[in-house]
Formats: sequence, C-alpha cells, structure tokens
Amino acid sequence: MSIALIDYGAGNLHSVHNALKAAGARDIAVTADPQAVLRADRVVLPGVGAFGACAAGLRGIDGMVEALETRVLTGGAPFLGVCVGMQLLATTGEEMGSHAGLGWMPGVVRQLPADTVRVPHMGWNDVTPLVDHPLIEAGEAYFLHSFAFEATDGILAVTDHGGPVTAAIGRDNIVGVQFHPEKSQRYGIALVERFLAWRP
Repeated sequence: MSIALIDYGAGNLHSVHNALKAAGARDIAVTADPQAVLRADRVVLPGVGAFGACAAGLRGIDGMVEALETRVLTGGAPFLGVCVGMQLLATTGEEMGSHAGLGWMPGVVRQLPADTVRVPHMGWNDVTPLVDHPLIEAGEAYFLHSFAFEATDGILAVTDHGGPVTAAIGRDNIVGVQFHPEKSQRYGIALVERFLAWRP
C-alpha cells in the first residue's frame, strides 16, 4: 500500500512521516510530484502555517491540485488532511486576507474569537464525535491553531474551546482533523492506524 505525503513546504512533514511509520506504513513517498499522487493508494496532506501561504504553496506545484482532485475526488483514494491540510479543504480561508481553499468541504476558516478565548488554542483537549465514523473516536488530542473551520456540513467531531470548535470533518473517502495526530501520542497513532486500514 503506497502513501503520498504531500510536500508543499508546509512544515510538519517529518513528524507526520514518523507517525505514519509508527502506525505501520512502509511505502511512504514524501513527494511534490503529481504523478506520484496519481499512483498512490492513499493521500495525506499535512500543514502548519498560514492558510494563504499553504494554499499558494500547494497551487505553486504545477499539476498538484489537479492530481489530488483526480486521485481523491474521482479515484476515491482515502485522504487525510492534518491541521492546515484539513483547513485547505474549505471553500475559503480568512487568515491574512481572503484565500480560496480546495473547496472539497463547504465552509470558511476563520480566526478564533481572541476576545473570549485564548488564542492560539494550544494543548490537549477532548475530541467529541458527533456521528459514527470509522476513523474518529472519542479521546484527547493535541491542538495548536488560531483559526477554525466553520463548516456548513460534514462535521465529524468537535472540541470545546469557548464553545464547539470543529475537530474533524469529512465525507466519503475524505477526512480532515484540526488536531495533530503526530503529537497526540497513542490517540493519534491509533487514528493513523485506522486510516491505513480504512476502506471507504
């Protein structure tokens, strides 16, 4: 089973790669090659940084967005987005201006309300599933973010940070998580193990 871990300059590649290995993955291509994405059995999109910069980095790789759409949306390959990699699924992100996301999941990524909660949201917090999903279980995960996905559909789980904040989102063969599985110890590795075994 081959996994394409997308390298678009987004920062947490090494730790996500280590989490995939710890969960039992063996054939991991850390890649900026759209052809490698088209050949992959599963796709992981990591991400740390500003939404606009990450979106620009992804679109700056010639043919990458098209390859992702072909392999994931058309081909049905299981997809996992992590942190900003999850936020990029949105229609729009509002960090440092308005920026187009991939538009795979309807919604907007907006700043957490700094007047009412601590920003960034950093540290361990509960993940509370809203629906049954084979990847998402109740537990505690590690969060580090200042912006949150305000989704109109497809919320799989929330966390509480001055009210409900999207912790996981998905549909069909697509899942994104706001928390960092690679920093979430056993809870995070177990989620990655479930992703590797997932047959959506």
